Amino acid sequence: MEHEERKLLAWHETLELHELVSFQSMGLMKLKMSFKKVTDNELKELYKMCIHDLEGNIKELLKFYPMAQGHQTREEEELREDMGFFAADLLGLSKTLVRNLAAAITETATPALRKTFTNQLIAAIHGHERVFTYMHKHGYYPAYDLGLLLGHDIENAQKALRMKF
Repeated sequence: MEHEERKLLAWHETLELHELVSFQSMGLMKLKMSFKKVTDNELKELYKMCIHDLEGNIKELLKFYPMAQGHQTREEEELREDMGFFAADLLGLSKTLVRNLAAAITETATPALRKTFTNQLIAAIHGHERVFTYMHKHGYYPAYDLGLLLGHDIENAQKALRMKF
């Protein structure tokens, strides 16, 4: 089957799409919220370029959501305002920490440093679990409902795109 003929994304593609849209939407919101605090003009220009790039990426990726299996059109919810944003930011940090520590372990030759990284990795995994559990309990991360999860992605992406800076 030719790529152009495909009507649905594969499951693994859908999950990668979710991760990228979620990550970039959170980053875009953080950049826009921080923009006014940046006083250095050169740095402010870098922020503008990053904001522009992320907006373009998100708009481009959102076009693939109708091809995602489980995609459902949803109405926006106001429930997921500040606490959902802060929780998602914390989840992104904890997920990145787990990945970075795991990668660091593969590059470590010194036994004491490897043991330290390993202990921190185990703690980071537990930290990630706590944040995920909080988010799932409060409806911020519907991990077992793909349609709802993708709907949350679209809501967050649209919110990030609408934000002024």
